[in-house]
Amino acid sequence: MKIEKEKADFFTLWEIIKTLRGENGCPWDKKQTPQTLKKYLIEEAYEVLEAIDKNNPEEIREELGDLLFLLLFIIYLYEEEKCFSLKELLYLTAQKMIRRHPHVFGKEVAKSAEEVIYQWQKIKKKEGKESSVLGNLPKSLPALQRAFRLGERAGRVGFDWERGEDVLDKIKEEIEEIKNTLKTSSKEKLKEEIGDLLFSIANFSRKLNINPEEALKIALTKFENRFKLLEKEVENRGLSWENLSIKELDQIWEEVKSFYESNNH
Repeated sequence: MKIEKEKADFFTLWEIIKTLRGENGCPWDKKQTPQTLKKYLIEEAYEVLEAIDKNNPEEIREELGDLLFLLLFIIYLYEEEKCFSLKELLYLTAQKMIRRHPHVFGKEVAKSAEEVIYQWQKIKKKEGKESSVLGNLPKSLPALQRAFRLGERAGRVGFDWERGEDVLDKIKEEIEEIKNTLKTSSKEKLKEEIGDLLFSIANFSRKLNINPEEALKIALTKFENRFKLLEKEVENRGLSWENLSIKELDQIWEEVKSFYESNNH
C-alpha cells in the first residue's frame, strides 16, 4: 500500500485500519476490542505529554500520530458493532463545539477566558451534562490532577481561599492533625489525614498557578537523576550499600545534590 505525502489525510488512517481488520489483515489487530485497547490509550496520551514537555516537534508529531491512530482504531471498532459511526461522531462533536461557543458562532459576548469558562459550564448544566459545578471529572484521573481540578471548579463559585499564602495555614493544620493521629495508631484515620494534606497542597499549588501533577513529576525526575548519581558515586568509591550508615549516605547525597544543582542551573 503506497501513500503519497500530499494526498495523506485523516481518512487515510481509516482505510489502513479497515485493511488491518479485514480478511487478510493483521491477526493481532483483528483480535482487538475497545477493552483491550484502552490501556494503550492511556500510555499514548502520556507519551504525548512527555513529548510536549521535551518541546521536540518531531517527537510530538510522532506521538500525536500514534494517539490519533489509536483513537480512530477504537472508533472503527464501535462502528463495526454499529454502535455509532465516525461521521456521526464528527458531526455531533462539531455541533457541540459550535453550541458551546456562542460568543464565536452566535450572538453572545465573552471578553475574557474566565467569562468563556463560566459560559461553558452554564451551557453544560443546561444540557443536563453536569448537576454540580464540580462536573464529572473522571475518577481514573491521577489523584493530584483531580484534586487540582476539583479545587479549580469549586473556586469558580467563590468557594476558595483569596491567596495562596492563606492555604499555608490549612497545610499546617493538616500536619498537626497527622501528628495527633499518629498517637492513636489508626491507619484508616491516618490515611484520611494524609489525603487531606495532599489535597491542601494541591490547592496551594493551584493558587500559585502551578499544576501539582507537573510539579511532582519534576521532583520525581530530579530525585531519580540524583539517586542514580548517588549509586554511581557509591560504586566509584568502592563502597558497599550494606556497610554504609544513613549518616554516610546522607553525606554523599549532599555532595551529589550540590554537584547536580551546579550542573543544572
